[in-house]
Amino acid sequence: FLFLKKNVKKKKNQESFSFHFVTIFGYPLSIFFIVVNEFCERFSYYGMRAVLVLYFKYFLKWDDDFSTTIYHTFVALCYLTPILGAIIADSWLGKFKTIVYLSIVYAVGQVIMAVSAIHDITDGNKDGTPDNMTLHVALSMVGLLLIALGTGGIKPCVAAFGGDQFNEDQDKQRSTFFSIFYLSINAGSLLSTVITPILRAQKCGIHTQQQCYPLAFGVPAALMVVSLVIFIVGSGMYNKTAPTGNIMVKVFKCISFAIKNRYRNRSSKIPKREHWMDWAEEKYDKLLIAQVKMVLKVLFLYIPLPMFWALFDQQGSRWTLQATTMDGNFPFYDPPFFHPHQTVNPILILIMVPVVDFIIYPLISKCKLNFTPLRRMTVGMFLAALAFVAAALVQLQIDASLPDFPSSTEQQAKFINMVDRPIDITAGNYTFQLEAFQVGLYKSDQNHMYPYFKHFPETATWILFSNVFWLQFGDVVAKPEEGANAIRFFNGFGMVLNITVGEEGFGNIISKNMSTYVDVPQGTAEFLIKNAAGNQCVFSREFGFGSSYTFIIPPTFTLEENCGQHIKEVEDIKANSIHMAWQIPQYFLMTSGEVVFSVTGLEFSYSQAPSNMKAVLQAGWLLTVAVGNIIVLIVAEAATLPDQWAEYILFAALLVLVCIIFAIMAYFYTYIDPAKIEGNFANLEPEDEKKKNLEVAKKDMVENHNEKRRKSSNSSSDEEETSQTNF
Repeated sequence: FLFLKKNVKKKKNQESFSFHFVTIFGYPLSIFFIVVNEFCERFSYYGMRAVLVLYFKYFLKWDDDFSTTIYHTFVALCYLTPILGAIIADSWLGKFKTIVYLSIVYAVGQVIMAVSAIHDITDGNKDGTPDNMTLHVALSMVGLLLIALGTGGIKPCVAAFGGDQFNEDQDKQRSTFFSIFYLSINAGSLLSTVITPILRAQKCGIHTQQQCYPLAFGVPAALMVVSLVIFIVGSGMYNKTAPTGNIMVKVFKCISFAIKNRYRNRSSKIPKREHWMDWAEEKYDKLLIAQVKMVLKVLFLYIPLPMFWALFDQQGSRWTLQATTMDGNFPFYDPPFFHPHQTVNPILILIMVPVVDFIIYPLISKCKLNFTPLRRMTVGMFLAALAFVAAALVQLQIDASLPDFPSSTEQQAKFINMVDRPIDITAGNYTFQLEAFQVGLYKSDQNHMYPYFKHFPETATWILFSNVFWLQFGDVVAKPEEGANAIRFFNGFGMVLNITVGEEGFGNIISKNMSTYVDVPQGTAEFLIKNAAGNQCVFSREFGFGSSYTFIIPPTFTLEENCGQHIKEVEDIKANSIHMAWQIPQYFLMTSGEVVFSVTGLEFSYSQAPSNMKAVLQAGWLLTVAVGNIIVLIVAEAATLPDQWAEYILFAALLVLVCIIFAIMAYFYTYIDPAKIEGNFANLEPEDEKKKNLEVAKKDMVENHNEKRRKSSNSSSDEEETSQTNF
């Protein structure tokens, strides 16, 4: 260990502070506190987000569309608030205090979210349903708002604060730090996406036992408190860069003045200047103008970047929905707990970051290829586009395996023969023979549908007991949600039967009647069938994902040990046949793109930022993520493509187009050394500074004088005399 303490006294009216540098293997010890802090914070954020949509849908009882809208709005807000955090950090509090104060806000928001999920606080009649859902919604929105403010506010500060711990000659160590920093993000994400759904699957409650959202939100809240404590413990070791004033306001004023001054001097007779920002020299010093130029130069490159995030963030929406129509039967997979596809990205990140950093990049360097940061980002965007092409190919295979549900202009009639002999079915001009206990389908456009069926739902199941005795029931019209299996029983037996599976029940099914559909998870299900006399038997059946069955109990049914052999089954919807493993290539491509795009982007933003605007540029980087989420919302609302695979191809094509534009922009970009540029202005002699200030003051006097004269010319004669006298 090398320990070096340096006391630095700041100028008058400013507090004094100390730098404590402790290094291990060439790295400041302080960064380990920052990395652990980031791990805990990311666990808190991604853990909460992993079950957020489910909380909206199943606890707050919102529909899919509204849940998705609020979810993406929340994510967008989390990436919009970094602007506020950057202003606070660079202008007033500094990065350290900003992280501490906003982390407190963050933790409070997480606690409020956990409280909002406690159904017992408003369950006065103890029926398991909150009596005042408005209170839960209000608490949820307040909690999410505080979380968005907290997580967004500290986003641009933590990475930049970590970069501040290194000296100017530690570029290699700083680059490695950003890779480790990104690894900590994905390690927290990986563990949280596994653990939090498991916590949600537990049963908890005072009056009624329900899925435990308070625990699923409470553990992330606890991790956020731990994150805050760890960060504060390392306080004495940090290099705390002092804020340099309200730099954001200065930047906007400087840009505004340059634009106005250029407009006032738009005459062709006035000599042009090298850069349009040079028109601010009449009022602002050259150092600030040079810093603004550096920021604008990088922000211009950021313009195409949101399109990458528009594709990337669909891993949590479109790709998740795609996975629900696939076979998720993995050896290590427990369906009630988590979806394997949620963990693929963080697992691949943990594997690929060190591989890319310590194997791929060195090999490229040995090949004498100049693989600059912007070229890496271009390759990352192209890989993301390929990932969506792969997703489109998988979607085509899924579509081929999905049931063909009738459209809004069609009707479908399903016939089930309960007679122990073949029956001829005639519907309009369509005739077919139906074997015993078999199913037949009749589907037609409403204009050509057999008139008798027009009075019934779009899909219906007809139970045939003879040529004249039919019973009609509604049918399943969509794939079961979350990979569940929609199961129902038809009681053709001569008495009432009660059927249960696990804790779910089909209720008492009277003779010649159909039960409602009950969702049964993947795996082996055991149905307990019993009559009013107490006689019972168990019927076992193995289920996959996303299927639907109608089980027919025939008149010859007996309650004996092997009663299942008498039960006939009708497959309403086939189980998902395309395995989730086919999503791995698209996740691999997207993760590869993320590693070379996002990690590089963090490093590039820091390296090209002026010393007093690093958090601002980090916030600009994160702002591209917010815009990407907004793009998804716009496309989701405006898209009229009938097929999901076509939408994937559309996004891929748009990103390829943007990738080409970005490559052209990157080709003309010149890398800079902000410290060197700022150093050139730091050597300005005091006399030159005085002369410059005097010139600025004189120009301000002239401008004020001219402004008063212009106002005086528009006044009355009395006012004019008064004005001239005062002048």
